[in-house]
Formats: sequence, C-alpha cells, structure tokens
Amino acid sequence: MAGAAVLVLNCGSSSIKYQLVDVESGERLAHGQIERIGEETGRLAHTGSAGVKERDERIADHEAGLRAMLAAFEDSGPALDAVDLIAVGHRIVHGGDRFAEPVVLDDDVTAAIDDLADLAPLHNPANVAGIRVARTELPDLPHVAVFDTAFHQTMPRHAYTYAVPRRWATEYGVRRYGFHGTSIAYVSREAARMLGRRVAETNLIVAHLGNGASITAVADGRSIDTSMGMTPLEGLVMGTRSGDVDPALTGHLHRVAELSVDEVDGALNRESGVLALAGANDMREVHRRAEDGDDGARLAIEVYCYRLRKYVGAYYAALGRVDAIVFTAGVGENDAEVRGKALAGLGRLGIAVDPDRNAAQNTGARAISPDGTDVAVLVVPTDEELEIARQAAAVLDEA
Repeated sequence: MAGAAVLVLNCGSSSIKYQLVDVESGERLAHGQIERIGEETGRLAHTGSAGVKERDERIADHEAGLRAMLAAFEDSGPALDAVDLIAVGHRIVHGGDRFAEPVVLDDDVTAAIDDLADLAPLHNPANVAGIRVARTELPDLPHVAVFDTAFHQTMPRHAYTYAVPRRWATEYGVRRYGFHGTSIAYVSREAARMLGRRVAETNLIVAHLGNGASITAVADGRSIDTSMGMTPLEGLVMGTRSGDVDPALTGHLHRVAELSVDEVDGALNRESGVLALAGANDMREVHRRAEDGDDGARLAIEVYCYRLRKYVGAYYAALGRVDAIVFTAGVGENDAEVRGKALAGLGRLGIAVDPDRNAAQNTGARAISPDGTDVAVLVVPTDEELEIARQAAAVLDEA
C-alpha cells in the first residue's frame, strides 16, 4: 500500500515532465513526459499502473498539457483520487537570493518567481506557466516550489561575489547563484549515509555530470562553493556549454567577427563545450569517435577531464578536509573513463580510483576507491524528483 504521495512537475518551455512519488518509500508510482507543446504534433508518454501508454496529438499549451497528464492518470493509473496525494512539487530553476528554501506557492510567491525571469529567461517563465496552470487544475492541493539555486544560498560572500561594480550586484542581481542544488542535496545525504556519517559532519566534492555539469564543495552538508555562477554557463566544460572562458571573449568577437552579444551568448550555450570539440555532445558517441582515432574527440575528453581535475583541486583547498569525491548524473554515474581520468594523479591528496571497481557494470550506489584510502570515491545515482517530493512534504509538515 502506497503512503503519502507528491506529484512532481518540471515544466519547460515546450515540455512537462512529471512523477508521482511515494514520499516515504521513494517508489515512483507513475511518471511521464509531454513534449513538443505548441507544435503541430505533440507527444505524451505515461507509465502508470496499467503500463506504458503513448500517443501523438496536438498539445496547444501548458494548460492542454496538464489536462492531458491528468487524463493519462485516469486512463492508465494510478487514479490520483485513489492515492494519498498531499501536494504538488514544482521544480523551479532560479530563486535568486530571495528563496533559500522551498516555499508554499501563492500569488505573491508566483509573482516573485516571475520577477526573476531576467536571471533565467529560458526557464523561469516556463516554470511559472506550469505553476499557474497546475494551481488552476489542482486547486485543492498545496503547491510547493523547490529551487535549484536554494542549496547554494549557504555560500559565503567571498564565494558568490564577483569583483565587478557594486551597483551591478545591487541593481541587477549580478552574483554567483549555482544550480543543480536539488540533486546535490540528495546526493550529499546519500553519500554521508554510505560513509556512516552524519551529513552535517561530512565534507564532500560532488560532481553532477550530465549534459549540464557542475561541481560543488559541500562542507558539513552546506554548499560553500560551486562551479556554475549567475547562469549555468560558468564552470566545467559541458555538453554544449563552454564553461569558463575569458570574459573579454564577447567584446573580442564583436570587434573582429562582428558577432552580436546574443550570437556569442547563443554559441557559448548551445554550440560549444564537448559538441564544439568533438562534433557530438553525447559522451558515449565521443568515446566511440575517440576509439576510432578522432583527434577532436580525444581532445574533448582531455579538456573535459582536465577541467574537472582542476576544480577538484581547488575545492579540496577550499574545504581543507575531504571525506569523499562523489560522481552523479548521467555521465558521472555511467562513464568510468571520465571518472578515472578526472582523478588521475591525485594520489598525494589521498584520492585514488580502483580500476576494477570503477569499470564494473553497476548502476547502484557504490564505492570505486581502493579500501583504506583517505578520501572515498563514490558513485551515487541522483533522484531529484524524490528530493523535490520530500522537500515539499517537509514544508507541509512545518506549516
């Protein structure tokens, strides 16, 4: 028998991802995705108690998408009125410096999230659209916003402050915020549990490596620095994002290539990173090309892992003591070569990877360091939806 459940919504500009999560057990009771909202033909895929149901149809907007999702629950289960549904949890990308923890949504909070659209123009407007529709379609449930940036609000001033004119920060919100916080919070607790420690007494370096990638220094369960900044562009090399580049690059390309600010920004976000170096942004394809002798693919892997290793060293220095290095998300959980190369040569810091453990085909949480090393190296699958569900339930418990 399922216990209390939370419906977790992640609304993008043209998509809605959702999961129905049992808060106590962590069981995924149902999940699905609605894609190509607003296009000629949309797609809904729902996995519920009656199996997998897929269909193609026009989905005009987020309101139509949410209604299609609710119909899928009725048709393919589980019926939402048959489970103990206690809340709707909304993934919100950017909470700025206003939201350091989850919050129950009302009109004022929704307006505040909308006001932060300048900091996340591709994400927050879509998040707000989903909130407004969901509150209309499911009016009898509390709705809770859970922010990707909230976990990093514990960063000290010296870590989040850019050395730029002060009014840029006060008037325009120019500072470092960090992202992937929901994932980092979940993975940090799981890693501490694996180490047999309280998370509040554990120092970790957590590498969330997906198409977007970040690395975070976690001291006693709190973020003290993270590689992404005001936007998700800063930091590591990613699938299509450049990561760290010289800030003068935009001005230089404007002068010598007559590229506009928007053109440079678009290229750095969507045409750079591993894609620019290797011609592909799926690391599995990059490895295949490297094995076939493609020099660009080999360089992409070298640059990707070198940037990771640099940040590991920097965050080791920031923390002073490290209990574990933790890999998570698609690349972090599945790419043994990246894990091994990223930590190669760090034996003097007490960091080592056991080749056999690292290469073993395993999808669960596990240690890949040799026994007895000073710093454990862990692989911990992330579960952002479960974290959102649990944070939403916790907010209601405190209310």
